Amino acid sequence: MADPRIETTIEGAVATITVNRPDKLNAFDIDMLVALDAACDRIEADGSVRAAIVTGSGKAFSAGGDIKAWGTMEPQEFGHQWVRMGHRVFSRLAGLRVPVIAALNGHALGGGLELAGAADIRIAEQGIRIGLPETSLGMVPGWSGTQRLVRRFGTQVVRRMVLGGEMFTPDEALALGLVDRVVEKGEALAAARDYAGAIAERGPAALEITKLMIGIAAGEDDGSAVEALGSILAAKTGDMREGVAAFTEKRPARFKGEW
Repeated sequence: MADPRIETTIEGAVATITVNRPDKLNAFDIDMLVALDAACDRIEADGSVRAAIVTGSGKAFSAGGDIKAWGTMEPQEFGHQWVRMGHRVFSRLAGLRVPVIAALNGHALGGGLELAGAADIRIAEQGIRIGLPETSLGMVPGWSGTQRLVRRFGTQVVRRMVLGGEMFTPDEALALGLVDRVVEKGEALAAARDYAGAIAERGPAALEITKLMIGIAAGEDDGSAVEALGSILAAKTGDMREGVAAFTEKRPARFKGEW
């Protein structure tokens, strides 16, 4: 059964994932991570989707992980189940074939900022705070805060958040490159929809390929993007079609080197 705390809607070419646990500032537990993974599956499988938005309900974008969900876990369970699962699911979101926009309608803290960091574009509302407060709880960022966020935002800004406990306003975050645009309170989702609509007008194949290429250049890819691009290219060649036909017909292949 779908978890109602992760809502996925598709309108035209734009999918929207809403973290819907406002009473807990949209903090995640294990079931919500599973539901977010399923939302990514749904978006990947729907060829009509050209862009995706992730946002929160209520006063927060997300406060990260629910301390009640992980606070009593044994170390091995905490590392293997909680940290590795969250890391995998957020990487799934980051690796969607379509561009992802984070509409920061409220505070993005800890895992909430790591969730926003998985998006390609971030639009923040005035009045929110952005930071990585994990070390104040005696823990470390575990959902790629010291990995993806360093590559996307830079080493020093992550140091300031993790080591110094600094939290940034939207305008400060814009100057530091943590967000791409700042809008008035209540306008982030509408701005994200406008941006997603502009993305949806562009060539979907070009967008997907370019997103993969940027990930490679940024050092974010583990080799899967290179193999995906190579596989797509090979699949479109006459040689591959001939190779499959020759195998099926049990005859020698007659390759021509056609691209």
